[in-house]
Amino acid sequence: MTPSTQLQLRTAAWYGDSVVELPIPAEWDVTTFRPPSTPTLSDEQILDCLKHPVGQPPITELCKGKKRPLIMVDDLNRPTPTARIMPLLLTQFEQAGIAPGSVTILMGGGSHGASTREASIHKVGAEAAASCRFLVHQPSKNTVRVGKTSFGTPVHVNREVMAADFVMGIGGVYPNNTGGFGGGSKIVMGVLDLRVISQLHRQHKGAGWAGDGFESAFRKDLNEIADMIGLRSLISLHIGGDRELVRMVCGDYRQYYPQEVTYAKEFFSARKPDNADVVISNAFPNDLSLTFVHMKGVYPLRQAASSASRIVVAACSEGEGFHGVYPIVRMPKFHEQRDRLRRITLMTPAEIVGKIAGKITGKLGSASAKRSPAGLAHASVQSPTPAKPKNPIWLYLTRKPVRKMPSPVRGIRVMESWSEIVGQIQKEQGGRSPLRVFVYPCAPLQILN
Repeated sequence: MTPSTQLQLRTAAWYGDSVVELPIPAEWDVTTFRPPSTPTLSDEQILDCLKHPVGQPPITELCKGKKRPLIMVDDLNRPTPTARIMPLLLTQFEQAGIAPGSVTILMGGGSHGASTREASIHKVGAEAAASCRFLVHQPSKNTVRVGKTSFGTPVHVNREVMAADFVMGIGGVYPNNTGGFGGGSKIVMGVLDLRVISQLHRQHKGAGWAGDGFESAFRKDLNEIADMIGLRSLISLHIGGDRELVRMVCGDYRQYYPQEVTYAKEFFSARKPDNADVVISNAFPNDLSLTFVHMKGVYPLRQAASSASRIVVAACSEGEGFHGVYPIVRMPKFHEQRDRLRRITLMTPAEIVGKIAGKITGKLGSASAKRSPAGLAHASVQSPTPAKPKNPIWLYLTRKPVRKMPSPVRGIRVMESWSEIVGQIQKEQGGRSPLRVFVYPCAPLQILN
């Protein structure tokens, strides 16, 4: 191919945060949807935010007299620049009479696979990790039962959370499929027992990518859990396209969370790729693993026309990755059955009997509806389904993997050669020229309108 330009994309979040240059053929007409350029917050602006929280006193007052504060932080699968604010936050604790050695930082990854400790320390900051008690949550160990929500969800949380006398959190506001957006009370998911995380995912309907989940049962259930474990204050961060800190708010998340979701929607708004011949989705800043590239990095590709060629760019620095509730790569044997059995251990014998009786009743009712004319009429009504994509998703690895990656995985074909991918795209498009190409440089954050 004859390149006309170099497409520059960020890659390898938490593992270098470097820039990759991809040669683009001259016959490609490229449109890149970058978020607006916004100044990075200064230390003075961060400190001012900490001193003026929304709806509650500052940390220096909330923590007076406390001995065992705990800070929940999200894991590396969230691009939150926690290290930027941690030193200033610890200064606030010290002003309240609490030395860093008395502060516990708990990284909550929920059902996500564990990252290396070195990378995790990079996220919270080396100074904070060294001076505080820095722990990483293990969802199948060291949890304690707290109670049950009004939705019937049994709450088991990391034991360290319940041992603390002040609990706060630091997280970001990013789109996802379960709650529409992360942030707010969803930060508690990271420190729950794996069985509880699974039940929350399975018993509540998801809001859909960037959907409105404020009043959903899922969000209300999380709000109750947050209250039960004593979440007192939350710091919410926003990043720009290069993973730099551009906005921050703290205090009572119940008062400020909706407006932060609105900000994220507007800041990362981009056009849908409905008439593009080629769609390039950069999985940064969620390009940690193949698992999370599939979950968060290919959203624009799923919005493309069925005839479009589709490329996702990612480093996959942690290789295949893992999700304990919804495994993507190398599905463990009998995963669904084992997951169901784990959730059963949360139930009392009476609840198990009631669950079985409810399923039997439901099946009998369903069979009766199928036999009735009304049931047949209802079954005959089908909603239209989107056209199936004709082409696979080509994953270009921006760095050589430590371990050979499986391919294909869920329609994704892993490649280490950009030129080979370009050649495949030209074949898919039948040698047509020019090709209309849409590029989404931070796809996991972008909201398509």
